[in-house]
Amino acid sequence: MISPPHSFDQKIKGLLDSIYPELDTVMLARQVVAAFWPEGTHQRKRSRTPGNNLWSEHDALLITYGNSLLDGKHKPLDLLYDFLRTRLKGVVNGVHILPFFPFTSDDGFAVTDFRSVNPQLGDWADINRIGSEFHLMSDLVLNHVSSQGPWFNSYRQGIAPYDKFFFEASPEDDLSDVVRPRTTPLLQEVETVHGTRHVWCTFSHDQIDVDFRNPEVLLEFLRIIRLHLENGVRIIRLDAVAFIWKEVGTPSIHLPQTHAIIRLLRLLCDFTVEPVVLLTETNVPRTENLSYFGNRNEAHAVYNFPLPPLILHAMMSGTARYLHRWATAMPPAQLGCAYLNFTASHDGIGMRPAEGVLPEDEKQRMIDTVVANGGLVSMRALPDGGQSPYELNTTFYDALASTFEGADDLHFERFICSQTIVMSMEGIPAFYIHSLLATPNDHEQVERRGMNRAINRHRWDYPSLLGLLNAPNSPQARVLNAMSDRLKLRAKQPGFHPNATQFTLKLDDDRLFGLWRQSLDRDQSIFALHNVSGETVEISPASINLIDGEDWVDILSGDVIDPLSEHVTMSPYQCRWITNRRQVSD
Repeated sequence: MISPPHSFDQKIKGLLDSIYPELDTVMLARQVVAAFWPEGTHQRKRSRTPGNNLWSEHDALLITYGNSLLDGKHKPLDLLYDFLRTRLKGVVNGVHILPFFPFTSDDGFAVTDFRSVNPQLGDWADINRIGSEFHLMSDLVLNHVSSQGPWFNSYRQGIAPYDKFFFEASPEDDLSDVVRPRTTPLLQEVETVHGTRHVWCTFSHDQIDVDFRNPEVLLEFLRIIRLHLENGVRIIRLDAVAFIWKEVGTPSIHLPQTHAIIRLLRLLCDFTVEPVVLLTETNVPRTENLSYFGNRNEAHAVYNFPLPPLILHAMMSGTARYLHRWATAMPPAQLGCAYLNFTASHDGIGMRPAEGVLPEDEKQRMIDTVVANGGLVSMRALPDGGQSPYELNTTFYDALASTFEGADDLHFERFICSQTIVMSMEGIPAFYIHSLLATPNDHEQVERRGMNRAINRHRWDYPSLLGLLNAPNSPQARVLNAMSDRLKLRAKQPGFHPNATQFTLKLDDDRLFGLWRQSLDRDQSIFALHNVSGETVEISPASINLIDGEDWVDILSGDVIDPLSEHVTMSPYQCRWITNRRQVSD
């Protein structure tokens, strides 16, 4: 192992001083380095230069469970690899495999062993094979572990070091300010060799929160990260990271020590030989979410959580008014940082990020429409004892089966428009497998498993799915083919680099959502226009300032656009990517 430079030592010590002021941070800094770079591994002599070179316009991610595809014969990871290789090569270049470890509940997020691959999915060789051809993202579920795993069993038996791995509190403590996304009791009473204890459970009583006040917990997770890097992982998703530091009498979310731990992880990742991206998962309002960029020294990327509810509302209401207002106020990502844009994931469509953005009556109309289309609503507990909608549980495809005005025959067009907005915006686009496959709501899974989120976690019979994908008029084939064509085209446009300049266009009609993107070298402009309504809209080329003398073409339709023409027609839910003809790649 190469010894890190002096400034590196000082930075680590400074961060540890802010997290563990009562400890010998000189010694702890040595332990941190040894945990992250054990003997036989190497680190960079200098920090990776801050910049936007960790991603490009070629980047797009698939989000999927390891067992979203099944056939009863092959390992699910084998089937996922086949699907990626035969259907998505050149469409996406990265894949987020949701927790692929042994677990007891929450579809993988109650982990029993971070060092093993769930044998029902495959093994590390299967993970390595996917990681050798696609940028691989894994989940670091660092807030909690399974109540039935060896860590917690050792805690209950008083076995070191796990006897001090979990956060304890008292029912007498003032926990009224604690912010959390669940309605279940926060504390769980458990019996240990030392008597009755009450452990902290942010999410469920099968998910026991670890105690980062104990530096041994931090060191253990650093060793886990190293193992994942050695097995091809290049994007680390910090699951539920906002909750990792707790203090009785506080909201126990976004505390300063949490940010300091993320800064420590970022510093370590910037010195790795492997190009590693840190992604924070914080499903909270905008200002809180953006705080995880820090001063270019925390997350490389953050989820753009307001996008799912805002895009859904725009497509349902036929107006981009609120989407436009939000996009106009969004700052560009800092140098060396990026947004991760999406509309759907394994969780529901979060409603907290819409707070202060969508009026209450508009949110209620959206909730009512999702329910009318077969979706469900999950609630969260409020400090005053009340409840509030936390997320909408539905596939994004089924959510758009109708609008506020009712059903029509434009379901496909409406859905593709919603996904094209994600492709057009500043940031890296990510697509849940069930969006790419136009998967319907799975009510049978909800009933069988007793969990709202199961509605959006369908497991396809792979031979049946392939049959649908080979039937050109099936929703699955239509959606995947359309999405694939647009993603392949997008990857050729430097104007869609995740950090390319973006301006939100103020168009005359709220039915249009428009963006101007300009490549980093300023050679390509793209005017990305999206009709979010079921009506035909006309727009004047002059209103988007197409420069006369340039050759402009809509690369989605092939239409040549005359800057001096009176208008350009936008059909219901049509999208246009109007760009300089000379910049269009063949």
